[in-house]
Parts: sequence; C-alpha cells; structure tokens
Amino acid sequence: MAIKNAFYAQSGGVTAVINASACGVIETARKHPDKIGKVFAGRNGILGALKEELIDTSLESDDAIHELIHTPGGAFGSCRYKLKNISENRREYERLIEVFRAHDIGYFFYNGGGDSQDTAYKVSQLADKMGYPITCIGVPKTVDNDLPFTDCCPGFGSVAKYIATSTLEASLDIKSMCETSTKVFILEVMGRHAGWIAAAGGLAGQREGEPPHIILFPEIPFDREAFLARVDHCVKEYGYCVIVASEGAQYEDGRFLADAGAKDAFGHTQLGGVAPALANMVKQALGHKYHWAVADYLQRSARHIASGTDVEQAYAVGKAAVEMAVSGKQAVMPTIVREQGGPYRWKIGEAPLSEVANQEKKMPIHYITDDGFGITQDCREYLSPLIAGESFPPFDNGLPRVAKLKNQLVDKKLKTDFEI
Repeated sequence: MAIKNAFYAQSGGVTAVINASACGVIETARKHPDKIGKVFAGRNGILGALKEELIDTSLESDDAIHELIHTPGGAFGSCRYKLKNISENRREYERLIEVFRAHDIGYFFYNGGGDSQDTAYKVSQLADKMGYPITCIGVPKTVDNDLPFTDCCPGFGSVAKYIATSTLEASLDIKSMCETSTKVFILEVMGRHAGWIAAAGGLAGQREGEPPHIILFPEIPFDREAFLARVDHCVKEYGYCVIVASEGAQYEDGRFLADAGAKDAFGHTQLGGVAPALANMVKQALGHKYHWAVADYLQRSARHIASGTDVEQAYAVGKAAVEMAVSGKQAVMPTIVREQGGPYRWKIGEAPLSEVANQEKKMPIHYITDDGFGITQDCREYLSPLIAGESFPPFDNGLPRVAKLKNQLVDKKLKTDFEI
C-alpha cells in the first residue's frame, strides 16, 4: 500500500484531555512512516478540510507534540458543524474529496462525540458512494459520557473529578457559614440528556447527610414540590443544603428548566440558567439565602486536576485509532472496555461507527436512588475508578505549562475557496 497522509480533526466541545488523544494519534502515526506520511490537523475541525486549512504537524518537534498531553482546550481548534447526508449536500463531500486528493490524504481521524462519530461514518462512505477510498476511524471524546458501546468516554473522568472536588470544597465553605449566612448552594453542571456529570458530584458525600444533598438528573422528571420539600428538610436537618443540578433538568413534559430559547449548530436546544431558576424557586417558596455557581467551561478545561485514568485512556484511544487504521480496519471507533471493577482494569475494544453515530447513553435507572435525588452504590463503584489518579501538568512560575505549537498551514493547492 502506498504511503498516504492523514487528516486529524477535533470536533464539538473540547475537554481537558482531547489533546492527549491528539498526541496519541500524532506520536503513533510517526511510528508508521511506511504507511503514514504527514499528519495534517484540521484548523477548527472538519471546517479545516472544507476550507483547505490544513495544519502541518510534521513541523512540530516531538517535545512540542508530547506537551499536548498536559494541555487543555483544542490545540488545533474545534467546531460544531455536522455534515448532512450525501444525498442532501453532495457539494460538501465533493469538496472533501477535492481536498483529500490534492493533499494525498488516505486516513481520516475524527475526535469527537456522537454527532462527530456520525460525521466520521459519513466520510467513511466516500469510497462506496463517491469513489474515493479513505480509511476512517472515529476517536471518542465527550465530557457527557453518553457515547454507547464504550464503558466511559475520554474527557468525562476529568470533568467528574473536577465536579466531585468542587462539590466537596464548596460544601465545606457553605457548612462553615450556614448559621448566619448562605443556607442553599446550587452548582450547575453540564449534561443535556444524560446525568453522568451531575452524578459525579455525588462522590463528594460518603455518608448519610453529607453533601450534595440533592442531585438533579435529566433522566428524572423534575418535581417542584418534591424538590422544595427536600431542600426545606435538609436546611432544617443539617443547617444547609447543597445541590448539584444538571443543565438538562426537565419537567415531565420534556420542557427544560433552563431552555434559553435558541438552538446550537447541531440543532440542540441551547441551555443555561438552571441554577438561578432553582435559586429563585427556593427564595420565593422558602426564603432561604442562596448562592449558585455555573461550572460551565471551567469543568471541561480543568487540566490541573485531571483524572490520571482519563489522561491515560484519552491517549490510548488516539494511539489505538492509528493502529486500527494501519492494520486495515475501517469505520470503527476504539472503545474502553472495563475488565473488572476492583482493582480497576480496562482494555481497548472497538465498535462500528454505523452503530455509534447519533446514539446517546443515559444513566441506568439503578444508578439513581429511589427518591431521584442521589446516586446508588452501583453508580459510586462505576464512577470511582474514572476519577482515580493524579496527572498534574508541569508548572512554570506558578502556572501550568501548556504546549505552544506553530500551527503552520500548508499551502493551498485548490484554486477555489469553499463557502460554509
């Protein structure tokens, strides 16, 4: 087989460890010079392919690439852009072929969540539907932990560790001041349809009465009266109440508590504001003094407190993606397979992109307590290994050191630009 170049791109919301996957892809590709030439990274994800904005990673030193392991964000830029079906927008696929052919690209690695795996699957069909052979492998990533077929998703373990830690630390603050000050604290976390991140907050409390006292999951319909009764009970019983609320908390009819009235680029309802909405309920119904916080981007960019397990797994799926590609596999995604829980052992598996695309893995009901406000022991045993281990970045002058790449674009070979 002739040597072909590779195209790697990052997609969707970034994580504390997506660059570790990039490192795994690039370092492993460099070990296969007999099959892979250069690795081009898309500037801002798949848009880099459509716009012919390709970053030449061969210009980066081995040391610079290795520093991606401890660098958060998306080193090459990411995007929220979903390819339509070939029948709906043939123009996009023809453009991809033009760019891939012009730069002799025979491998495609797409690092993202469910919508991104859908894009990866569509690109894998180029050979059959449009006559351009390309080896396409998905690289899993999502803080939401909602990809099917994989025990966990790279990116989730570090968010879970951050949320569990933040819940623990903030709870001590509230507890120390509740006698004369704040009685209710609400932490809003990510999670549109799946409550995995909110569940991680539950790791902060080990015994009865320890915070968080309430967790709100998208999987459990929100009951205003039951919620307020629980808040009132906790304040009376413990002196304070700590709540971890998923942004996707919703009423029984499917309405989000925090529907912002807009859609994102993938067509999903734009969310934000469940914490102040809950705080207003508490204030109006119970009159308690409150504070709330939104973890927002902080939770997915907190590389300084990343999970050691998560960093290791993120690198491993990037490495495995390249190994699968050079071994001749096509249209698959590396997965994490849990071999046993205690002591925790895992290995790399694989799943077909055709089955991964556009699927969503929600919290199993047996992971949520009967009252709908907490996590069970089964959930605790699932989550605990994923936040285990520390992988601190190096520090310079008190701040984390991050990779500084050249990110130099290759010269364009096509005469026409592409309008998105």
